[in-house]
Amino acid sequence: MRITMIGSGYVGLVSGACFADFGHEVVCVDKDKSKIDALLGGKIPIFEPGLDHLVATNVAAGRLRFTTDLAEGVKDADAVFIAVGTPSRRGDGHADLSYVYGAAKEIAGAINGFTVIVDKSTVPVGTGDEVERIIRAANPDADFAVVSNPEFLREGAAIDDFKRPDRVVIGGDDPRALEVMQQIYRPLALGRSPIIEMSRRGAELTKYAGNAFLATKITFINEIADLCEKVGADVQDVARGIGLDNRIGSKFLHAGPGYGGSCFPKDTLALLKTSQDYDAPQRIVEAVVAVNDNRKRAMGRKVIAACGGDVRGKTVAVLGLTFKPNTDDMRDSPAIAVVQTLQDAGATVRAYDPEGMEQAKLVLDNVSYCTNSYEAMEGADALVIVTEWDAFRALDLDRVKSLLKQPVLVDLRNVYPREMVEKAGFRYTAIGR
Repeated sequence: MRITMIGSGYVGLVSGACFADFGHEVVCVDKDKSKIDALLGGKIPIFEPGLDHLVATNVAAGRLRFTTDLAEGVKDADAVFIAVGTPSRRGDGHADLSYVYGAAKEIAGAINGFTVIVDKSTVPVGTGDEVERIIRAANPDADFAVVSNPEFLREGAAIDDFKRPDRVVIGGDDPRALEVMQQIYRPLALGRSPIIEMSRRGAELTKYAGNAFLATKITFINEIADLCEKVGADVQDVARGIGLDNRIGSKFLHAGPGYGGSCFPKDTLALLKTSQDYDAPQRIVEAVVAVNDNRKRAMGRKVIAACGGDVRGKTVAVLGLTFKPNTDDMRDSPAIAVVQTLQDAGATVRAYDPEGMEQAKLVLDNVSYCTNSYEAMEGADALVIVTEWDAFRALDLDRVKSLLKQPVLVDLRNVYPREMVEKAGFRYTAIGR
């Protein structure tokens, strides 16, 4: 199949490279010339484990190429995937669909013969209807069908998620389009990944409902963690106790400083706006959003309390800035609120992250960025683990203690056993333990 991917960001680049690795002919299109030039030069604009090798292999094989010319990329495609950003719109939280609709208008003038237009971007219910209307208005004679095919990729594990998905959701009612989509995803048949067909609107809502449910699980266990601290229980025991119930499951039951990233924050907001538009309140999701927003600065106050209630004039070492490990994504990371809360209280912050510091510099001012974990903690009054990178899981605690002015360790990801840390002579603060 000949596939065109409009947008060469996280979703577009990963999806395009994986489709090419399946044997399809793929062209990735992006208006950002500097991004395309970088890709043509072999440089990957995002950090995702294994993506650099996957791209290089398929470019060398001639199955993957890059261009800024949308018309050239689209003209002979069997399927055109729209994989552009849908950030929260300033002021009201609605998904900003201007990039999606702009892409649709350009695609309309370039398609040749029957073409499947695929909404890969996360979009609110009814977006596919509008994409279809835009293309039809711009090119009344065009032969096309619009389907929804939401992505379910986890940053840091996106390639495996794409190649071994829990499910593939395809929303549409045109038999020709559904057959094209079945052929595109046929390589997954070996692993027997289920391909679920439904209405276009059902597929659009499935993406939002799934992310909102996962955000709810995270927020639920975080509030249970707060209760554990009050009653003297360990949230890890509680999470295991409920997670072994197969009706609940163990995933997304790890207490921490709150969810962040490119999906959960904006998607829960967009779902709320859709529910308001259709007068179908989502009160559970409303509570999830409010609790998570408040939690992030509360984690900063937790650090201050661990330092005796006052950090003015003190230095705090922060390990981990990205919203999760194995990515350089800083979007809505809990670390942003933690660092800003500490700074507002008068602390100096020294930080280290294996991949996220360049992105962190764009959103966090007056932070001393260090070259490794131990440099960050040298002379600091406390150490805080915000993101559970593997590199932070086996720190030399004796060395850590010798570098810190005060043996204070705040573990916002419950990486270390309390007994081990306290035996090493630290004052230890964790989440829900």
